Amino acid sequence: MSREIAPGPLGLWLERVILALLFLFAFAAPVSIAAAQFAWAVGLLFWLLRFFVFPRPILHRTPIDYAIFAFFILTGISSFLSYEPMVSIGKLRAAMLFTIAYLFAENLRSARILRLLIAVLMAATILSALFTFAQYAIGRGVKVQGVRPDSPLKAARFITRAKIEANPILDGDTIEEVDGQRIWNSEQLVAELDQPSSEKTVKVRIYRYEWNPVLEMPRGKLLPGTPEERLGIASWSRGRDRRAIGFFNHWTTYSESLQLLGSLAFGLFVALPRKRSKWSLILLLVLVAISGALMLTVVRASWLSFLISAALIAVLGVRWRTLIVIGACALPLVLAGTFILHQKRNVGFFDSHDDSIRWRQTVQREGVNLLVSNPRHLLVGVGMDSIKAHWRAWGLFDNGRLPMGHMHSDYLQIALERGVPALLSWLILMALYARMLWRLQRQVSKENWIERGVALGALGGLVGFMISGVVHYNWGDSEVVMIFYLIMGLSLVVNRQTQLQNRER
Repeated sequence: MSREIAPGPLGLWLERVILALLFLFAFAAPVSIAAAQFAWAVGLLFWLLRFFVFPRPILHRTPIDYAIFAFFILTGISSFLSYEPMVSIGKLRAAMLFTIAYLFAENLRSARILRLLIAVLMAATILSALFTFAQYAIGRGVKVQGVRPDSPLKAARFITRAKIEANPILDGDTIEEVDGQRIWNSEQLVAELDQPSSEKTVKVRIYRYEWNPVLEMPRGKLLPGTPEERLGIASWSRGRDRRAIGFFNHWTTYSESLQLLGSLAFGLFVALPRKRSKWSLILLLVLVAISGALMLTVVRASWLSFLISAALIAVLGVRWRTLIVIGACALPLVLAGTFILHQKRNVGFFDSHDDSIRWRQTVQREGVNLLVSNPRHLLVGVGMDSIKAHWRAWGLFDNGRLPMGHMHSDYLQIALERGVPALLSWLILMALYARMLWRLQRQVSKENWIERGVALGALGGLVGFMISGVVHYNWGDSEVVMIFYLIMGLSLVVNRQTQLQNRER
């Protein structure tokens, strides 16, 4: 019978550093992409160094190995054959994020450490949600109400390279910045607009539903009287119309992250055997915080994805009576979400007049046309981020009338940039991962409720991720993909531990 050889002092020190970096990554993933990327890069370095110290670590096979490496290899081939090879090759660093899953899967050997990592991840998620609530409570800018016809704010203009058009500041608009200076109250706004300068105009950034333009208006043309009278408004308040972004830079990134983390939290809650316990209360508070923050992002696809994810987890993990109770609790959230959607975006859930839906339809139609226009595009794609250099030649984004970006769909974006074979390998990867999770949630003992919760939450989150990927390019958000691979790594650990326990029985 072979006996495992314990690592020496250097090997033990390297393993402890790697473990510390895993905890840093788990805490940083929901709050700081810079810190998470640092933990990932340095963790990979120390893991590599660990292979040069005897005894070398044992690598474990996983159900997704062939598919994940096939997807990366096909991505690399498309990058070298790209219309912009240097740009696409530079993007391979983001494609290497899959190593996060292996960094966790190969360096976590203890169920206790796994549970501590999950606790740290949930704590960071709560911190992110609390930060969102604080931002909403404080507000930003000056939201004007009762703008009079003689108000100097009516003289605002929107200036582009193509034209200059009148764009008066209206009731409900929030003035956020003046010449790059953040605005907090009406007195400061008046002082900035009236400030002596050689410039005859002043640049004012406003927020109007999802539009955040910089307008130009005359300097020093205010009316006499109080600050409100000088601005020609009846009243003002702090603006609270912006969609929640947490510690990230966009609401879609934040909402997709919350969908994955919320699914994990709900999976843990459903797997918890005793619902009347302190852990139940803690997880319930986590879910309330995540749901509230997710609502404030006002991202419909992420809402629907989380709802479907939660429904799947509930069907797999609870009895029908509990399912009815959960459904009854979810109904007020749906109604509240509809109200928030109308208040913050002035659209319905399925609104044919919504500009963002028409925008997606336009770019997706253009993307499909570009994909099928050349056999090369079908085989190896155009290359990651080459669209940014060639969109004019390809007539994308309504010939420049729409903002330049991406195809707003994981499936179309991967096929267009990396080719249809890469898309198929990605779909196979997701299918193998889903099959592993499906089997895992049935094999894990109910006594190991945290491990079973990870399997349930990862499965629900995966389904939600794939659904929202129809209309969002969430695979292009490094912050989201890092969390996705983190949960995948935890799931691989649970899968290995479960298989080992089953063999020992």
